[in-house]
Amino acid sequence: MKHLIVLFLISLSLSCNAQQTNKFNLDFETGTPGKPLPEGWMKWGSYSLDKDTAVAHSGKYAVLINSDGQRDEFGSIAYRIPANYEGSFIQLEGFMKTQEVEHGFAGLLLRVDDSETVLAFDNMESQKVQGTQDWEKYTIRLPFPEGAEQIYVAGILVGKGKAWFDDFVLTIDGKNVQTLEEKKDQVFKADLDKTFDKGSGIKFPELTEGLITNLELLGRIWGFLKYHHPEASQGNYNWDYELFRILPKYLEASDPSNRDQILLNWIAQYGPIPPCKKCKKTDRDAFLKPDLSWIKDSGVSSALAAKLNEVYQNRRQGKHFYIRMAPNVGNPEFLNENAYADMPYPDEGFRLLALYKYWNMIQYFFPYKHLMDKNWNDVLKAYIPIFIHAKDELEYELAAVQIIGDIKDTHANLWSGNDKIQEIRGRFYPPFYTQFIEKKLVVTDYYNKELETIAELKLGDVITHINGKTTESIVSSLWEYYPASNDAAKLRDISTDLLRSNNPKISIQYVSDGQKKEKDLLLYPRDSLQIYRWYRKDDALSYKLLEGNIGYITLKSIKDKDIAGIKESFKNAKGIIIDIRNYPSTFVPFSLGSFFVSASTPFVKFTKGNLDNPGEFIFTKPLEIPKSNNSFRGKLVVIVNEFSQSQAEYTAMAFRAGDNTTIIGSTTAGADGNVSTIVLPGGLKTMISGIGVYYPDGKETQRLGIVPDLEIKPTIAGIKNGKDELLERAIALISE
Repeated sequence: MKHLIVLFLISLSLSCNAQQTNKFNLDFETGTPGKPLPEGWMKWGSYSLDKDTAVAHSGKYAVLINSDGQRDEFGSIAYRIPANYEGSFIQLEGFMKTQEVEHGFAGLLLRVDDSETVLAFDNMESQKVQGTQDWEKYTIRLPFPEGAEQIYVAGILVGKGKAWFDDFVLTIDGKNVQTLEEKKDQVFKADLDKTFDKGSGIKFPELTEGLITNLELLGRIWGFLKYHHPEASQGNYNWDYELFRILPKYLEASDPSNRDQILLNWIAQYGPIPPCKKCKKTDRDAFLKPDLSWIKDSGVSSALAAKLNEVYQNRRQGKHFYIRMAPNVGNPEFLNENAYADMPYPDEGFRLLALYKYWNMIQYFFPYKHLMDKNWNDVLKAYIPIFIHAKDELEYELAAVQIIGDIKDTHANLWSGNDKIQEIRGRFYPPFYTQFIEKKLVVTDYYNKELETIAELKLGDVITHINGKTTESIVSSLWEYYPASNDAAKLRDISTDLLRSNNPKISIQYVSDGQKKEKDLLLYPRDSLQIYRWYRKDDALSYKLLEGNIGYITLKSIKDKDIAGIKESFKNAKGIIIDIRNYPSTFVPFSLGSFFVSASTPFVKFTKGNLDNPGEFIFTKPLEIPKSNNSFRGKLVVIVNEFSQSQAEYTAMAFRAGDNTTIIGSTTAGADGNVSTIVLPGGLKTMISGIGVYYPDGKETQRLGIVPDLEIKPTIAGIKNGKDELLERAIALISE
């Protein structure tokens, strides 16, 4: 326990402590009231984590990991520290107390990562700490590897029992990281280039077919050099501004020969290309391979083609100024990209830059390029006049959302910087929620129940016309401005905007109980409605027992601490229904998925990009749901629909691996995999699915979604009668 301090030294102690505040909360003493974890700490695994004031090695708090009776999972509390230090060895010390640990172990954990892989790791598994032990100090020591980017310190419990942790100390070469001086940030030449911060100064002449072709070629070469040339990838040049430097001369090219010479001179100014001894050929088993056919097909001179091939053969390896792969996941992280948010309507040069940036990011780092409807090689040229000729901020935003839509990814949309689009969609909203049911726009819920008598429409009423136009014609006019992987997700998103307006009242025609009606519908400011995006959220318990001894679980409110209760409450149930017509509130594929398998079962594999060979994607080994010693033997029915997206789809894949699983409902949103953020000039922000997600046999989930074993969709009659037809069918399947 911490030493008592005599009264007359208290004020001095407080003063000293204020001056010596720790950089890292490794003693667990800093936290926010009401939150279970100390500040900066994160949860790994499924076991419950809590600050413990009754049992601490020193100070007020320790942290408790409790298996809550589970024995087949793990829990860990982890803290991430940037590896901004130099040294040869790294050491973690900490105190640990255990109670009835069995079927596993408890330990400290130390891990050092670069951007893609684990470089050094120890979790004390080999020490086999089990049983009940009072506070004891433990130590892990590892080499501190070159290229380290992140350090993780953690406490871990595997198996059954409880483990407490306190007073962690991390040192590098014997020096405490709390006081150790960090490496000074490297100043890159690219960051010092401010030449075009106020504008590109580019004005394009008339866009003839020849000029558009030349600009297409420039966009390809600019992006190719950005991700391959050693000088660009080392941050020696602001590659955005290098485009503006070459453009004036390039626009004056008199013929293809002159154009190619300008490009050769441009590449030559970055100096000779050092030979690359580490560059490998594309893996013959790569799922996707770099597409450099344009070098040959674009008709450039042999000298220019040779130079581009030389760059490729001697491309940058390892750390890159503009791109890295997320640690332990592998999705791209686009680095040092300026959103130029101070220019909401960028000039012509910056608008072309936005197109070049986005096209090349997709070209080299999007795992689903092969699943688009369009050939991505045709897209760049088509959008050059659209971006350059965008006459105002709205047209620029619409151009961006159109090309984003071309990649067919529900994760991809214009998530910010779309204020003009939102303005034309309208600031007033209908009082009710609508969905496309049986291909018709149907009222399915009221945001505020008290507005139902004012609006007069009933649940199940079908809206056929809005301001004199058919809903079908309006949907058709909006179709290309709502990016999505499939039609189900696109209609889901369109349906919530169809009745928006900048007028507080719109004219609608609708069908109610078979009768055609018209009315002026009052609309409301968003903040006056209890609006939700896809479904109402609540904090109700995530599981309950239905009639007939059938367990029901909704993932929209599930918590880690619910898992043990679910397994205990439903172990003798006739069947279990898991409702994933929502986004899971916590990650359960392994912790809950293991309840439904009697043997370790593969359920997913991924494709990941290769930083050292942009455009190459390789399959990983499949992940498995671990077996459970007390698996559920009854039927499992999983409900999905178009609101099941991303983590919801991944979770459905995990449950599909169960011994006796049936998935019912309709096609999901078709966007799986960790997302990567992209920023573009004008303050635009979008995302992409950054890794490919596949079943173990190689079947796709992107765009297709999770295809149900039994397709069941709600009906208009069911909406009118307040029925949940999918839940009713799930109950019937278990009761059969």
